[in-house]
Amino acid sequence: MIETDLLIVGGGVNGCGIARDAAGRGLSVLLVEQDDLAGHTSSASTKLIHGGLRYLEYYEFRLVREALIEREKLLRIAPHIIWPLRFVMPMPPTGRPGWMIRLGLLLYDHLGGRGSLPGSQGVSLKGPLGAGIKAEIAKGFAYSDCWVQDSRLVALTALDARERGADIRTRTHFVGAARDAEGWIAMIADAAGQQEVRARAIVNAAGPWVDHIVGAARGAHPERPPRLVKGSHIIVPRLFDGEHAYILQNPDRRIVFAIPYERDFTLIGTTDVAWHDDPAAPAISEEEAAYLCESVSRYFAKPVRPVDVVRSYAGVRPLFDDGNASASAVTRDYVLKLGEEEGPQILSVFGGKITTYRRLAEHALGKLAPFLPAMGAAWTDRVALPGGDIGDFDSFLAEVRRRWPFLSEWTSWRLARAYGSRIDRVLGDAASLAELGEDLGGGLHTCEVDYLVREEWARTAEDILWRRSKLLLHAPPGTEKRLEHYLSR
Repeated sequence: MIETDLLIVGGGVNGCGIARDAAGRGLSVLLVEQDDLAGHTSSASTKLIHGGLRYLEYYEFRLVREALIEREKLLRIAPHIIWPLRFVMPMPPTGRPGWMIRLGLLLYDHLGGRGSLPGSQGVSLKGPLGAGIKAEIAKGFAYSDCWVQDSRLVALTALDARERGADIRTRTHFVGAARDAEGWIAMIADAAGQQEVRARAIVNAAGPWVDHIVGAARGAHPERPPRLVKGSHIIVPRLFDGEHAYILQNPDRRIVFAIPYERDFTLIGTTDVAWHDDPAAPAISEEEAAYLCESVSRYFAKPVRPVDVVRSYAGVRPLFDDGNASASAVTRDYVLKLGEEEGPQILSVFGGKITTYRRLAEHALGKLAPFLPAMGAAWTDRVALPGGDIGDFDSFLAEVRRRWPFLSEWTSWRLARAYGSRIDRVLGDAASLAELGEDLGGGLHTCEVDYLVREEWARTAEDILWRRSKLLLHAPPGTEKRLEHYLSR
């Protein structure tokens, strides 16, 4: 039998965030994830660390303020996978009035306190900030938020948790649990069979499956099922020059982002559609793809058509059901529910967004503190994630290129961003491309594959080419097959 203070179900950003925080406070932690880390919702985001400008319209001031404060903290602890991004909001002839936008941006600038990012301003779209925009749209506003490599955020958070003593198990299912006077007796299962776990408390961070986990824990207080909302994105060939992104207003008052992506592409999203089917297999619909294309084509001189889409992805967000009829208006704030009034606890996580995952973890452990009295103090806002101790990224990148001059500019940038100061654990003392092992395609060498399998729980080609990297967008035909063959050795 495995004995642990905390059994966490779910290897998305919330589950891994709680595991990292708890392990650093001296608790023993076992986390189980039925698939790959960030295998579902946490890898299907718009990849932003942001306050959520549009949430101001729903008077979610506490959520926006907390997210803006977290934006600064995450930028400090993970500067390799998180970096500033300037957003431009074109002002079409119809839409929210300029004074309302200006007022909202002023509030956005100051709600989280004084930060490191540039403030908002009115801008002309007749120059570089209007690249690709229709000539009749001449003015707009600009403000700052941040970009994040979402799947890598999850993997690095899990890696830090493991290095602090947590046991992280992927491809492992939570079968069920029952409570006794001492805690929970749970059953978990992987390819090797079942194991029994005794835990003092359970954290249910299973995302879209949160209600299933509650149902499998005998004696837990039943919870209202989450409101499942599907968000879909499309990836198209690059639409505009420049490193800024666009935030576009639609006639239905929703907003859509168009963001520079992976050097050669533009990421467009997202939709908000109620979801009632299997959360493990969401896919974009023809209607959603058409909606996103139409949203962008209202603003760009060159229309975007569904045939231009090179890849799409969709994720299901498990929002707390606040009774709002509109999927877009359902709160994005997180809700933490204790499953018992006294005795051994199960804590269920509803909602949340990537930006506030660290703070959510602090709140979750705060709720569990009376039942786990040996827990230490909060600490995660001060300690860098693995690879994040790099200082200024441009200076770090220059050093990477000096040390490994045989790497292409793109590959050196990609590896510096992905691994930060841990890049030497991937490349070692290699003095040539040949010493990195076989190039499986797109600059993916076997030394990187070996590292991801050894250190980051990667098991399949999709784990590596899509979640640990986005090389699936760049690699030539045959790469996936060669990688699968290499992994099967």
